Amino acid sequence: MASLKVNIPIPAPSGSTAFIQALKVCLAASAYGVPVQFVKVSGQTNISLEVPKESKILIDANAIVRYFATVGSKPWLKSGEEALKDSALIEFEESGQGIKAAGVAESVISKANFPADPTLPPSPGEIVLFSNLWDLASTSASDNKSTLSSWLTRIIGTEWAKIGIEQAATHTADKLVTKSAEEGSEKGAGKGAVKSISVLVDDRQRKMVRRIKEGTNMKIRDPNEPILPVPGERNVLITAALPYVNNVPHLGNIVGSVLSADAFSRYAKARNYNTLYICGTDEYGTATETKALEEGITPRALCDKYNTEIAQDIFLNLQKNDLLVEESMTQLFCEKHQGFLADRFVEGTCPKCGYEDARGDQCDTCGLLLDPFELINPRCKLDGTGPIKRDSKHIFIQLDKLQPEIEEWVSKASEEGQWSKNGRIITESWLKTGLKPRCITRDLTWGTPVPVPGYEDKVMYVWFDACIGYVSITANYTKEWEKWWKNKDEVKLYQFMGKDNVPFHTVVFPGSEIGTREGNWTMLHHISTTEYLQYEGGKFSKSRGVGVFGNNARDTGVPPSVWRYYLLSSRPETGDTQFVWQDFATKNNSELLANLGNFVNRLIKFINAKYAGVVPDYTIGINDISFGQYKESVNALLKSYIEELENVHIRAGLERAMAISGEGNRFLQDNKLDNALFTNSPKKAAAVVGFGINLIYLLSALIYPYMPATSESIVKQLNAPHRSIPDVWDVDGLLPGHVIGRAEYLFSRIEEKQVQEWKSRYGGKQDVAAQDTKEGKRKGKKKGKLAAKQQNAEGEEAVSPGSASTSTAGAQIKLVV
Repeated sequence: MASLKVNIPIPAPSGSTAFIQALKVCLAASAYGVPVQFVKVSGQTNISLEVPKESKILIDANAIVRYFATVGSKPWLKSGEEALKDSALIEFEESGQGIKAAGVAESVISKANFPADPTLPPSPGEIVLFSNLWDLASTSASDNKSTLSSWLTRIIGTEWAKIGIEQAATHTADKLVTKSAEEGSEKGAGKGAVKSISVLVDDRQRKMVRRIKEGTNMKIRDPNEPILPVPGERNVLITAALPYVNNVPHLGNIVGSVLSADAFSRYAKARNYNTLYICGTDEYGTATETKALEEGITPRALCDKYNTEIAQDIFLNLQKNDLLVEESMTQLFCEKHQGFLADRFVEGTCPKCGYEDARGDQCDTCGLLLDPFELINPRCKLDGTGPIKRDSKHIFIQLDKLQPEIEEWVSKASEEGQWSKNGRIITESWLKTGLKPRCITRDLTWGTPVPVPGYEDKVMYVWFDACIGYVSITANYTKEWEKWWKNKDEVKLYQFMGKDNVPFHTVVFPGSEIGTREGNWTMLHHISTTEYLQYEGGKFSKSRGVGVFGNNARDTGVPPSVWRYYLLSSRPETGDTQFVWQDFATKNNSELLANLGNFVNRLIKFINAKYAGVVPDYTIGINDISFGQYKESVNALLKSYIEELENVHIRAGLERAMAISGEGNRFLQDNKLDNALFTNSPKKAAAVVGFGINLIYLLSALIYPYMPATSESIVKQLNAPHRSIPDVWDVDGLLPGHVIGRAEYLFSRIEEKQVQEWKSRYGGKQDVAAQDTKEGKRKGKKKGKLAAKQQNAEGEEAVSPGSASTSTAGAQIKLVV
């Protein structure tokens, strides 16, 4: 259809009837796809629409909205009772009563039953109501707007509303600018939507439009579109050690890999980096099934396909480059169940520390990486039988041939990527000892098939293909996986794990990448490793009921944000740390509740009580009062926060964020924000409120990586979108006139009786078990040995944070946070 001519009366300052009329029509034109030519007319009081073909001139904004709903390219399709309800809503507004208070508006909203789907065209009544409330929300005319926050926020977030609001601001007010027809077309309101005309824009309206357009400062991504790197931008690829599928992780496992990776991923996203976080454990799930249906194969075949294809491709490239060799290998064989024993199916005494339940690949007590033959008195984990030695042919990757290239890469990457200290030490120790050929096949049936004749009954060793699993999980996520994994100049790879997994990520996997002779592999930029998290001076043990595991944390009823805060603030970055229940309660009560919770709650309550939930005009007073020292302090801490997290110092970054919250409390105390200040010094009170509420908005972004649910609660109370983490902070995030929501408590106190209850519940019977074990050893009774063996079979947990999953195609489902 040809563009319709709309005459807009001027001047039409924000808050005037003329502006509300213009806003209704601009929103409707945008929502329903009606091409409109806006023309300013002096001296006219009503907006008018000319429809020459129908010999019509509509002079009422509501009538124009209803007309656009029927003729646009995206008409409103509702009918029946809902349509009648919508008409009744408009008639109510036309009756002269209007929407004069938020309480009335709340009642109308509840009766109107507006749809929650932002992709559907809005109803005419919804546009009319929003236009009336836009004035209330932006001029502080309402006495209780917090009840409208969710509805207003949803509407403001739609593309049609953003376009309509901007056009209304552009076509009204008091400063001359020029818009072209092409610019209007780009904004999506139809061809010829804005002709080349002179219009007026008020500075306040421009700020309001800018705030809404920028709105959610964090990038919003289409969940149906894969996250991909963008050339020339910051592209961050993150992996976490793949958790075991056969047991619930304890707190040490959680903080060492998946939680730390999640925190860094959220930081990167809050900085608007293109960020993909890959982890996985399991090949089951809707995502796998959906992709399998798309490709016309079974879910199992899909998982096998990606892991098998990529792992075998790397394997064959290594073979082609003469970096694989076949050798006969002596292994431990269990005669009782007639099978070769994988490393983790062999247990015995550690030759270094004497721990009696060391596994054939490593000792969980001292962390020593082992060969099964190094164990003293080895035994089969399945039946306790002493194994025999038997030869079997296997394939080895010749790391010794690759050592010069690996050393050169490590020297450069560890410096550029600022690897964690223990990551460097462990890697350098391996290189100093001298790399040797390492077996990459095993006598198992569950795993990635070895693509070599004669190896049909063998699979690839878990520590050869587990790291390749990150690549195959990415391939399961997007067909364009090579943009992440074969893009070394554009992508930075960050990997998180416990220290026992370091060599496989800094030597074996990089060596495999180098050995393919494909020079574009994305290789490790930064490795973040942790030491051990101990429990109350001892170690976690599932079998003895000692320590907090994932399901236990859930059962306490303590919110996830508190667990995340405590674990990340106690993260064992440079040495072992302890989980202590008393410390857990203290951090919650003294740091979260008394610091962050107090600052946020105090100020939001004050704004609701004294300013009816509207941010006051702080611009006048803030220029008269010196807040420079506070602003400088905040920005110094913000700079340090960013520096720490860029170097993946996660615990230090959290300390800086809480220090900024502390500065907020100090600011309120120094400036004595109370009833007396509000009454006697209104300008200063408004300035203090403006400074403080914008500092809270900054904090909502800074704590998002650590406590996303708490961040979500804060922005809900602020009635604002998630903001990104800026380089420099200023008092300009929430403008005067912004309507906030109701105050909610962020944290609750943990009482001493709760501490004692949890300490007792998760303390197990460690002392009794230790005494029994000691007695069993002294007497040499078979019963004692059997108990120890049974305890092992039940799964005593390694204190090492973050371990790899079993071999294979089983590590397939993506966890993209």
